[in-house]
Amino acid sequence: MRAAAVFPVERRLAVVNDFPEPQIRRPNEVKLRILAVGVCGTDREIASFVYGTPPEGFNYLVLGHEALGQVVEAGPAVCERFRAGDLAIPLVRLPCPDVTCAPCAVNRQDHCETGKYREHGIMRLHGFMTEFMVLDAGYLTPVPKALGNDAVLVEPMTIAEKAFIQAEHIASRLPWKSQRRAAVVGAGPVGLLGAMALRLRGYDVAVYSLDLAPNPASRIVESVGGRYFSTRNTSAEQLASEAGPFDLAYEAAGAPTAAFEVLKSMGPNGIFVLTGVPSRHGGVEFDTHGVMLNMVMKNQCLLGTVNAGRDAFNLAVEDLAKIQTRWPGVLGEMVTGRFPLEDFASPVLTPKGIKNVVIP
Repeated sequence: MRAAAVFPVERRLAVVNDFPEPQIRRPNEVKLRILAVGVCGTDREIASFVYGTPPEGFNYLVLGHEALGQVVEAGPAVCERFRAGDLAIPLVRLPCPDVTCAPCAVNRQDHCETGKYREHGIMRLHGFMTEFMVLDAGYLTPVPKALGNDAVLVEPMTIAEKAFIQAEHIASRLPWKSQRRAAVVGAGPVGLLGAMALRLRGYDVAVYSLDLAPNPASRIVESVGGRYFSTRNTSAEQLASEAGPFDLAYEAAGAPTAAFEVLKSMGPNGIFVLTGVPSRHGGVEFDTHGVMLNMVMKNQCLLGTVNAGRDAFNLAVEDLAKIQTRWPGVLGEMVTGRFPLEDFASPVLTPKGIKNVVIP
């Protein structure tokens, strides 16, 4: 069986042709044929040897954590829930083995307190960029067949879903409804999917990104009723003046300069959510006095979030189905490149377009 892998010590990428095909060994396991694997910035950093840890006993790590699979076989304990031909999305992170870790004990490993968790295609666990995987059914999210190939976007959508679940918990401290104006920083897949999820929730959405319009991302934003602004010709102050003040900001670019400029323009009681991981090329200067003053005097909240739990995966499936109905075809516009497994290095090392997927 073939698999796309990174060899950290040798600092190379290669297709492994003798990756062992897994078999069901426990009654609660499910065997999936991997149909598509999305490529994101995390894969690019692993392929650049910034991080990424192979499983014990391996000198390579199979890439891929954004997977869509089709059930081939299910163990006897779960064969009523998962039947051959069903679609499913695997969770990325598995709980840590520490029995004292309260989040992992209740299956909220996305909040693991020990750092000993394992992540498919990232840390101590092979990823999904291969032909077949066998997984515990407890870490699979069923997907309606109507969602089809668009389901490869479930995992990146979970980033937004978790962010908004938490933001809504924070907003519940206020006994009134806000104006529901939102800014999205970044127009990559996570930002665009976040913009769609916010539009479903009734927000007026302004997406703030680098490239000048018109471009494929700006057209998607406008097709779902959002507004697109470029950092090249619009300052954060102008953005807030035209589309704010913002009750919620969703950062999805890993771009500290743009993020903190927008943070300065947040409205009273605003919630700013950080999801992007910045590159490790030094810090940026920003107005710490002004940001701190605003946050205190305007009762603002700054929230960081990573990974996602089962609730976010389920909600991502639901919201993608709603997007299909409300804006037909828009999800298909997100996937701009499809590559065979033997060419996996191309989208990983030299990405083009919005979202690239590898077809094992």
